[in-house]
Amino acid sequence: MSVERELPVLGSDAADLRSDCARCFGLCCVALPFETSSDFAVDKAAGTPCGNLRGDFRCGIHPQLRERGFSGCTSFDCFGAGQKVSQVTFAGRSWRESPGTARGMFEVFPVMRQLHELLRYLAEALAWPQVRTVRGELRRAFNDLDGLTRGSAEEIAGADVAVIRQQVNGLLLRASELVRAEVPGRKKNHRGADLIGARLRGARLRGASLRGAYLIAADLSGADLRTADVIGADFRGADLGGADLTGCLFLTQAQLDAAEGDAATRIPPALRRPGHWKD
Repeated sequence: MSVERELPVLGSDAADLRSDCARCFGLCCVALPFETSSDFAVDKAAGTPCGNLRGDFRCGIHPQLRERGFSGCTSFDCFGAGQKVSQVTFAGRSWRESPGTARGMFEVFPVMRQLHELLRYLAEALAWPQVRTVRGELRRAFNDLDGLTRGSAEEIAGADVAVIRQQVNGLLLRASELVRAEVPGRKKNHRGADLIGARLRGARLRGASLRGAYLIAADLSGADLRTADVIGADFRGADLGGADLTGCLFLTQAQLDAAEGDAATRIPPALRRPGHWKD
């Protein structure tokens, strides 16, 4: 049974769980820190605007981010947290127009990003027909979390994200197990595994658990990842050429953007093929 569905509209519009940079005050370019590495060409402290941020909150080198050493920016996804903080929490008042809001805005954004990520996973799970027995719990968790993200800046900043994440992850795991139970045969468990640089070419990973696995620079070319649970898996530099990721559970655009693929890579219809992938 296919699980390849668009995010449902449940309390929060599905569009709210996708980044809309045009409605954001460049928060990921200011609030978050980064260090010189293969992902970022320079150091930047939290709360300091990136040198590439323009006055209109757009990136001045967006078309050349990878070429200029900022591949980390191309694989970042706020799951719609940026526009929520900008337009809802702070009612459209930017940190430039109202400097007094800057500190609060920059404190709220990282928290909101984590909450929106959980909302995105909950919304996906709610679309699966196999989760009948936990659908009510998933819906309540979604609505409660969505309500929190619409609270005051103080309420959001004070949220115990660790506790919330633990509770939601338990639900998501149960939903995942219900879906993967329909995959015949024994499923591989690589949860949290160190698979950095692993040779997994053509691996049969259908219905496997790759939750939180380190797949950096792994060779997954031609692998069967259908219905695999990849929540939190690190795909940076992984070779997904010719791999089948249709029906992958909790696969995000950011994970695809961090990986390498080609025209033969099969991905869920709700996600887009990254522009840097081979033709």
